[in-house]
Order: sequence, then structure tokens, then C-alpha cells
Amino acid sequence: MRQPEVHTQLGRTAVRIFAASDRMNQMMIEDLDPLAWRARPPGGVRTIAAIFTHMHNVRSKWVRLTAPHLTSPNLGGPNLGVPAQLNRARSTPQQTRVALAESAGRCIEMLSEAFGGGESRIRYFRRDGWAQPWPVGPEMLCYMLSHEAHHRGQVCMLAHQLGFPLPDRVVGGIWNWEKLWRESGSPGSLGHASQRSPGKNPSPILTA
Repeated sequence: MRQPEVHTQLGRTAVRIFAASDRMNQMMIEDLDPLAWRARPPGGVRTIAAIFTHMHNVRSKWVRLTAPHLTSPNLGGPNLGVPAQLNRARSTPQQTRVALAESAGRCIEMLSEAFGGGESRIRYFRRDGWAQPWPVGPEMLCYMLSHEAHHRGQVCMLAHQLGFPLPDRVVGGIWNWEKLWRESGSPGSLGHASQRSPGKNPSPILTA
């Protein structure tokens, strides 16, 4: 995943952590048994397909509400476009993986501007139309990561309950942050994003 240049410690860390979070989602879908994708869990809860499409759709909403200028040339933005919503009843695993990669990229652009210093136009995080906006800060990143992790936990549990447990390489792999760091395009090792020599300007994030 291509990552933008960010010139603050928090910005570099936020971009890289969210990229690693999406890599976890990609791993899970890639190795999920296709029969589990739309299998109906007992109790009328969401299917695994519905969970992953919801994650993408919520990301799109965050970007649309929090950083509309990123998606509209009329507001001076780069016309990245709001990622299209997914239909949970029709979206395939491959379509969902592609969409998640796109919405992760938009969220990374949003985080890089919000925490990048300088003249950011992002002053508040708007997670939903009914919710109170929050001033940009670490809480924004924590909320976004918590939402992703919550739903990954649901998927792991449902896959097991439905008789399609995720392989050990995935269950263990989502905790292998050194590998996730590399696979999501982050340079250096863990902690690299927050380290700099005393008295020197922080170097920009490299692109994969």
C-alpha cells in the first residue's frame, strides 16, 4: 500500500498502524473458507460478509463526514472520490478485499492530513451524523482501530462457530506485527515511525 509523506511523529505512526490494521483484514478474507462468507450464524446476527462490508462502508462514511475536501475537486481536493458502498448480500470476498484496500487508502490520506501538522483542514473527527464531533487527536485513531479490531474478533469467533476456523497462520499472523509492518509497506522496524535523532527534523515516511 502506498503511504503518503507525513512530517509529524503521531502522523507517521497513525498512517502505519492503520495500514497494518487493514493488512489483518486482507489476511483474514484471503484465507477464509469461501463457504463461511455467507453462512448464516444462529440468532440472526450478521454474516461474515456483512461484517466486512460494514467495515468498508463505515470507513467511507468517516471520510465523507470528516474530510469531504479530499473527495471533491469543488472543495480544492484531489478528487479521490468517496469509496462506493458495498452491498452485503452481493459483494464477493475479492470485491470486498479490493474495496477495503481503497477505503483504507482514503482513511490513511485523512489521518496523514489530520496529524500531519501544517495547514490541515481537518479539525474534527465525525464518526457518524448523529454523533458529537471530536477535535482531532489520538482518540480519533483509537476509535478507528477499535472499530476494526472489534469486528475482526467477531469474524474469528463466527468462523470457528460455523465450522470454518481460520488457519493458525492467520490467527497467529494478526499478532505478528513485525511481518504486518513490512507487508503493509511501512519502512524500517517497529518503533521506527516514532524515532528520530535529537535536534533533527523528522524524516518523511517512505513510499512502498
